[in-house]
Amino acid sequence: MSNTTFTKSPFKTLISFHKLIENLEEIAKSDVDYRSNYAKALLKEVELFPDFRNGIEDLHFINKHEELIRNLLADLFPTALTHNEIKAVSIPFQNITFNYSERFKKILKNAGMPFDKAIRDFEEDEFYVLNCILILNAHYGQKLDFNRPLFYDIPDENGIIYHYRILYNADFIEIIPTENAPKISQKDIDYLMDNYDNIDLWKEKFPQESWILKGFGIVSLVDVTRETSVSDLKSNLLRASTSETKLNISFESIFKSIFKIPDLRISFIIYNHEEDKFVTPPENDVTSKSFLLNGLNEMECQNSIYENCFKSIIDQKTNFIISDIDEFIKNSKNEKLGYHLQQQNIKSCIFGPVINNDVILGVIELVSSKPKVLNSINAINLDLVLPFLIDTMERFKHEKQNQIEAIIQREYTAIHSSVYWKFKREAQKYLQNFSPNKDFIFKEIIFKEVFPLYGQIDIKGSSEHRNQTVREDLKNQLKTLIDLFESQKSNESFILLEQRIFELQSFQNELDLALKADTEQQIQTYIETEIHPILKNMILDSKNDTRKQKYFESLDEKSGMFYHSRKKFDNTMSIINKKLALLLDKKQIEAQMIYPHYYERFKTDGVEHNLYIGSSIAPTKPFETLYLNNLRLWQLQTMCEMEIEHHQLKATLPYELDVTSLILAFSSPISIRFRMDEKRFDVDGTYNARYEVVKKRIDKALIKGTKERITQKEKITIVYSHNSEQNEYLKYIKYLQYKKILEPSIEQFEVEELQGVFGLRAIRVKVNNNNLTNTFSDYTYQDLLNEQN
Repeated sequence: MSNTTFTKSPFKTLISFHKLIENLEEIAKSDVDYRSNYAKALLKEVELFPDFRNGIEDLHFINKHEELIRNLLADLFPTALTHNEIKAVSIPFQNITFNYSERFKKILKNAGMPFDKAIRDFEEDEFYVLNCILILNAHYGQKLDFNRPLFYDIPDENGIIYHYRILYNADFIEIIPTENAPKISQKDIDYLMDNYDNIDLWKEKFPQESWILKGFGIVSLVDVTRETSVSDLKSNLLRASTSETKLNISFESIFKSIFKIPDLRISFIIYNHEEDKFVTPPENDVTSKSFLLNGLNEMECQNSIYENCFKSIIDQKTNFIISDIDEFIKNSKNEKLGYHLQQQNIKSCIFGPVINNDVILGVIELVSSKPKVLNSINAINLDLVLPFLIDTMERFKHEKQNQIEAIIQREYTAIHSSVYWKFKREAQKYLQNFSPNKDFIFKEIIFKEVFPLYGQIDIKGSSEHRNQTVREDLKNQLKTLIDLFESQKSNESFILLEQRIFELQSFQNELDLALKADTEQQIQTYIETEIHPILKNMILDSKNDTRKQKYFESLDEKSGMFYHSRKKFDNTMSIINKKLALLLDKKQIEAQMIYPHYYERFKTDGVEHNLYIGSSIAPTKPFETLYLNNLRLWQLQTMCEMEIEHHQLKATLPYELDVTSLILAFSSPISIRFRMDEKRFDVDGTYNARYEVVKKRIDKALIKGTKERITQKEKITIVYSHNSEQNEYLKYIKYLQYKKILEPSIEQFEVEELQGVFGLRAIRVKVNNNNLTNTFSDYTYQDLLNEQN
């Protein structure tokens, strides 16, 4: 017998069989001899113990008279049903239980512990209030509905949680007020009904042990494991509104309860229709890793492991079931799949398609380490959960699609806020005029008479640096392999090793020459196909074996080659681009305050940006040349700030890289058109194309009559074609020199002809990296005018 869970109650509990004894007394008076004699015999035994009628407070009394109590309750606990019913004597809402049916005893025994589990989600205050409601209904004639479902969660010996609905029979209970029970008016009852959560109020109206609960109740349990597990699954799937949400209840625990398989493991993979692949869901928090993919992120459905076994899933849209992996390997033509699963300690499995509107969303995987436990019969249980999985996968699918669309919009085809209004207007027109029987022709998005500004900060000599790091990594890898082979003195493979050493040295010598386009690929293929197989199969002494292990640990996971110098270079490129792009984006937000303008930025071997300013982009705001002047000055000082940012950053970089800066001045207004096919803006018209040609070719240009590039590290080069542009930018330069941002010297020169573009000139000036301050003030064109005045 178990003890009470809660110690505070409005009741003083007396376990009494007085109503049952009164019933036996009536039977004893009957004319049916066998019934009458049976009742008289029981009453004779009970009369020796007055507590059976008056009330039992000492629970040890019940243990002592267990046999008599069982006989007394025989009519309520028939022997014929004891192995079927889950039944015991209990006080409602309390954990006082005894006189279990045989099935109840078996459940408690399998739980591996005395049954002292609390009612699920049942708090002490709730226990107190429900007891008070019992009093209101029984003694004050109220009909308050408090019939909320109550459950016990009981494990079996395998750890599977079974869920049981609790049903109470209170026919043999009597509720009696003591002298300490306050009188309750209807006004008090109404007030209590509006204050369910006010525990102090309930305790005031029903003080502790102010009422007597005399008698006994009968608790019956109904196994609702499957229904509860499905409900838990549904609740958790609904709670997981995004793929990033953590689920509160283990999916595997829920499925174990549904299938009643202790070692059941589950997973889920997505089916990619476009590429005919199985794909691991992103941030797969709800299940373990896929058993079909076994650590891979994706695998083609035509993979040799699957062969034709998944035709039933993809084509026929039915479950693929293997009840015994060992038998499958013996009798199936696809041993690969059998061994693939067997290596993961899988002996039986079910792979079920999750289908919506005849479209496969994915495959749910159920596996067990025991043969036969998963089969075509219990696969029917999937029908209970698939509707919820379908809803969830559809929701995940739409949410993921929205996330993908948002990423594409932000990272690839983002519509800048300055021009968003025009796209929005066209979209509104489409919605207003939409008809399924009528084609809607979208109007082209064109902005006319806008002034372009172009600038770039480029990694100086990036191609040469990249080739150098490739050469360094290849040389280091070849040297490591040569040293390892030369230290190996195995007679058995001595000749073969000599040949391989010669070939490795030949590649090493080749790297001293100019790096060819296919050199890296040739060496990589040679090492992977010729060297690694030998190295893996060589039996080495302990010293060389350690060296071999260190060699393989040094290889890059993706390429299988040394990636040390290249990693430093790539990381440096990434850091520079990220820092400079972040600074440019931040400054651009401020620049929009000058006048709304279109802005786009690209990361290549450096950072490029395009700006377009004009009245057609902001038609509600009057445009003046002053705004263009301000934006040009802003661009020049922002480029200076980016140069200084790189100079400060350079000492912390893993690889030393310099940058060069370039601005293209172009005073003639142009038109830009949104290319629907390319989802981006481009210049519009043949005349305007000259601007694009200059942009693409100018960074590699030379000073006319020399071999010197127009761009140099720590200097900003401004390319222009008209005297007015020269005069304007010289004013900006002199002003920033006065502010100690640029150094005093100015270089001016002509630019070599660029395949049909000639007459370009340039100004070059060095950024002052020695006079750094903690803040970098933004100077406007008006500041410049004020300074001149």
